Amino acid sequence: MQLLSRRNLLQFAALGAAAVALPGCAQTASSPSNTGSAGGGAVLIGTTDKVTALDPAGEYDNGSFALISNCFPFLLNTKPGSTDATPVPDIAESASFTSDKEYTVKLKSGLKFANGHDLTSEDVKYSFDRMIKINDPNGPSSLLANLDSVSTSDDLTVVFTLKVANDQTFPQVLTSPAGPIVDKDSFPADKLLDDDAIVKANAFAGPLRITDYTKNQLVSFARWDGYQGVLGAAKASTVTMKYYAQDENLKLGVQQGEVDVASRSLSATDIDSLRSDSKLKVYEGTGGEMRMLVFNFDTMPFGAKTSEPSAAKSLAVRQAIASLLDRSAVSTNVYKGTYNPLFAYVPDGFLGASPTLKSAYGDGNGGPSKDKATKFLADAGVTTPVALNIQYNPDHYGQSSSDEYTAMKSQLESSGLFTVDLKSTEWVQYNKDRVADVYPIYQLGWFPDFPDPDNYLTPFFTEGNFIHQHYSNEAVAQAITAQATEPDKTKRQALLKEIQDKLTADLPTIPLLQGKQVLIASTAVKGAENAIDISFKLRMNVLSK
Repeated sequence: MQLLSRRNLLQFAALGAAAVALPGCAQTASSPSNTGSAGGGAVLIGTTDKVTALDPAGEYDNGSFALISNCFPFLLNTKPGSTDATPVPDIAESASFTSDKEYTVKLKSGLKFANGHDLTSEDVKYSFDRMIKINDPNGPSSLLANLDSVSTSDDLTVVFTLKVANDQTFPQVLTSPAGPIVDKDSFPADKLLDDDAIVKANAFAGPLRITDYTKNQLVSFARWDGYQGVLGAAKASTVTMKYYAQDENLKLGVQQGEVDVASRSLSATDIDSLRSDSKLKVYEGTGGEMRMLVFNFDTMPFGAKTSEPSAAKSLAVRQAIASLLDRSAVSTNVYKGTYNPLFAYVPDGFLGASPTLKSAYGDGNGGPSKDKATKFLADAGVTTPVALNIQYNPDHYGQSSSDEYTAMKSQLESSGLFTVDLKSTEWVQYNKDRVADVYPIYQLGWFPDFPDPDNYLTPFFTEGNFIHQHYSNEAVAQAITAQATEPDKTKRQALLKEIQDKLTADLPTIPLLQGKQVLIASTAVKGAENAIDISFKLRMNVLSK
């Protein structure tokens, strides 16, 4: 992600952010939630997710963060299994706003990395300074755009100085992909460290450390007894992550006992069938996942860098697509209800969720309307049929993506208004291409960094955003900043509605579906009910058998 996103926006807010009550209260460390001898047997986890990078400065995807969140230390975290999204100290002893622009963290004493190096305030400062300096396009540095500086007064004290006061999300940011602490003696300051070098350096300090690593094939973990955080000691002495190319192979793996746990992603049909297997149990967690259609404002039909640029015609194409897509049909026929239709930019269950797209497009009740789509195009003078190039990913978002996008292609083409060239690309290449203007229209899924409505807005709809789609609206940007710095819940909710109204008019993306977290585990596995929670992280350390 580009650092420009929140930095620019939060500067807009600086003029009016003073004299507001401090956001939040002091936080102090609590006892780890999973303490004890933790002598459980080895646990094998299967997944179809892919790892982009082990270096926290170069990853912003679910597959990579599943490893990083278990192996690297965080200043703050959420308790495994908790329904409360409020961050609490992890390797910190305490954390609080000590002024409207200063957030002070005191570390626990005696912290070490698994390689024996001391973990001090200098490592904390180094980690955040490094992430901002590298500013990798596939990394999470934009989450730190409100961070002005990091200072240390002693080995245990870190002060984060913010650009704009009263940032309601900053404690959550410290629990996010922007929050892992790295060893300053192992990671270079100005470039990413490759995966094998990270494993060799043994620069871990979470409840688990990686002992053997073959990227996107097999990863072995061992308990790190030096971890002192809120997640508690790892219950199993060893954990193994096995990667599958196809979700049907993952299904067979968990059915046949090849793995004990299946985590991301199985098709809805497979999940349904596994519910009846007496040897397995299906666990469902809070649904924060969003699936959406993204438009590149430069290269989509009538985009700014096409042979016939026209903002009005480009908008009409987006409006027509929004009026033809039948979310309910995809939810029912493809996902068997494991994903629900989504008509809001902030998903259901979050503060400010407002289904503005439902009334604005289609039949006004969530269904499609060819008549409305036709009118949008005709009013803008668009000649039909319009040729669309749509790209989707078959592995990272599950093989049901093929059925999902085939259904959407049929919905668009059956209107006679569009022809669709539908193509797919594997995730590692897909993640590179989508930020390089290769795809005019494409699939994107979002697994939130932290459970707050801002995390569905700032990463997408700000300058230099994570999806790099060339969308810019200063009014939206200013409103996003305003809600992020508004401590009054009622006022913040009104701002969130205003933002979604503006986005509904612009349609930079089309929200489609909202999904649940699903984990399949052998009945012999313990702790699976706490492995997926409000944090949206996979808690490997709670699993044992």
